[in-house]
Amino acid sequence: KGLKSEKPLILYGDLNVAHKAIDLKNDKSNYNKTAGYTQVEIDGMDRLQDAGLVDVFREAHPEEVAYTYWSYRFNARKRNIGWRIDYFLVSEALLPRISGTSILAEVYGSDHCPIQLELQNTPIS
Repeated sequence: KGLKSEKPLILYGDLNVAHKAIDLKNDKSNYNKTAGYTQVEIDGMDRLQDAGLVDVFREAHPEEVAYTYWSYRFNARKRNIGWRIDYFLVSEALLPRISGTSILAEVYGSDHCPIQLELQNTPIS
């Protein structure tokens, strides 16, 4: 049946792929050389979006450079040399209910930072 014909879906978490060049600091030096930014992984993310899931952060912030993961090496977080590999992917039917999304880069605790999705409590049409 596919994702489009089922109940609305929210897929979220560390998907370990930087989907677009804007989603990592050094795209050219990592493309097809580093796990997380290979064409096979990018194609997998494309298939999720072709199936009807929307990258909520990128939809709301098409040009914003923001990361959710930084290596512990080389002071990467302090220098903001990161990757955006944590996502909220939602069914198109849920888009009208989304009131906000953010990356909480100022919150420390691991090599990732939290991401946030705000939903309105309204019926889905």
